[in-house]
Amino acid sequence: MKPETPGGTAALSKGLTLLDMVADAPEPLRFAELVKASGLPKPTFARILRTLIAYGLVRQDEASGTYVLGQRFLEMSHRVWDSFDLVSAALPELQRLAAELGETAALCRLDGTMVQYLAERSDDGLAVRVEVGRRVPIHCTAGGKALLAFQDPAMGRALMERLTLDGFTRQTLTTPETLQADLTLTRARGYSVSYEEHLTGVNSVAAPVMGRDNTPIGALVVLGPSSRLDASNIHPAGRELIGAARRITGAAGAVAITSRPRPRTRTGIQMAELTCVLPWGAQLGESPVWHPQERLLYWVDILHPAVYRFDPRTGRNESCETGKLVSAIIPVEGGRLLVASQDGVEWLDFSSGALAPFSSPESGIPDNRLNDAKRGPDGAIWIGSMRIDASKPTGALYRIDAQGAFERKEGGIIVSNGLGWSPDGRTLYFVDTVPGLIHAYDFDPDRGALGARREFARVAVADGRPDGLSVDAEGGVWCAIWDGWCVRRYLPDGNLDQVIELPVPRPTSVSFGGDDLGTLFITSARTRLPASTLADAPLSGGLFACRPGVAGAPTELFQG
Repeated sequence: MKPETPGGTAALSKGLTLLDMVADAPEPLRFAELVKASGLPKPTFARILRTLIAYGLVRQDEASGTYVLGQRFLEMSHRVWDSFDLVSAALPELQRLAAELGETAALCRLDGTMVQYLAERSDDGLAVRVEVGRRVPIHCTAGGKALLAFQDPAMGRALMERLTLDGFTRQTLTTPETLQADLTLTRARGYSVSYEEHLTGVNSVAAPVMGRDNTPIGALVVLGPSSRLDASNIHPAGRELIGAARRITGAAGAVAITSRPRPRTRTGIQMAELTCVLPWGAQLGESPVWHPQERLLYWVDILHPAVYRFDPRTGRNESCETGKLVSAIIPVEGGRLLVASQDGVEWLDFSSGALAPFSSPESGIPDNRLNDAKRGPDGAIWIGSMRIDASKPTGALYRIDAQGAFERKEGGIIVSNGLGWSPDGRTLYFVDTVPGLIHAYDFDPDRGALGARREFARVAVADGRPDGLSVDAEGGVWCAIWDGWCVRRYLPDGNLDQVIELPVPRPTSVSFGGDDLGTLFITSARTRLPASTLADAPLSGGLFACRPGVAGAPTELFQG
């Protein structure tokens, strides 16, 4: 809602509105896009923009022609940080969180290998009590894990070494390896969770409050009885904490961008056969792949680490908890499975959950993780990577052969996602989610070589973000649109052919399966969705299926 402004300040109000537009844009905008969004006459807009540029509040990126916040904001933010009072800035958010969530909200900071509570608020006489000044362990509390997960790598390693020497308590993650796996999940989610790790009967969730050097200056925590703050509502609370933490740092001059589902519209084609075949409630359901020999659909939940196999004939969904982040599945000849995990590509024994190394293309990049992966028409595994918090373009695309040898094929990717090939194997489709792009590459199926890259399709910011994809037997490219409530089909020339509406805002990936490969399976997510959206989309995190009238290409097994 646009704030009311005093009389005589119309020009100032327009200038501040323009600053908000530049700061809040999910990606930098060009002049024409800003003019259109502002609703101002072009001459008026141009005068205001020139004035903001003259004062250093806005600058133009010469390479892209887009506009971003200027250096003057950084200079002013330093002055704010010099006198920043974290407790005072956090108290209004603690009060709001306590009132809205009905649990205790607290602020804590790092104190050696301990966490110290600085402030707390609670509106419920039966809430968990937190004593200001109390110190608790860093490794078995949500606040501590949030502070540890987002540390500078050198500081994080030093803290982990001290924790190893100090030992672990029986109530928590019992080894450095299991703790590190939990910290990786924390970074991927943006918040940490603790299920009775420190105190019996008490669960907690926490998000870091980031400082100007992008390291945490504190953490916001919500604590509650395990009977109330349970698995069904602890994750929505985590999302609220992320927003509150960003508002606190926003008060100190920081600017943060977050992903939001667009309002639900009904402009696509609602398939009569579309059903939720598995109302699972996954945090981040992903990577569906049909196993032709087993006649089962494999898929994963990245943020509640597990691999699943679903039988569409019976509705049975078997689970294999992996204990660490797993993002994709590659079926292998001989009834074997490979998965993309936070530690590389690994063999998975589904019956036991045991993992064994196969290939690790990014072992020297601890801030990255692998994401989507598929076997290509050349017989190799093609797999993309991304920074764990999706904050920088450090992702890449790799080719891994049957012996586990890898080759880097592409770089500069923010969030690598869907992979698929044209029916003749001569075009590779590859998604970079954040800029909204589906790339197309010339591909040599005999040598596994990439040729020229072109833009196949671009999804506008207002429509959502492209995620996982699959190619049908006619060459149509089906892509799940994150925050878009739909799946799109593009023709081989890149033109949009049809849109399938979904009852959830965050579809994540698609795969053809069934005995005739005529069923389109669709995974989805509920992570970071606000409570209001979850109320409108209770099936978020479920597995969906429809019969789109076209078959998919067969799944070829890896020969590793």
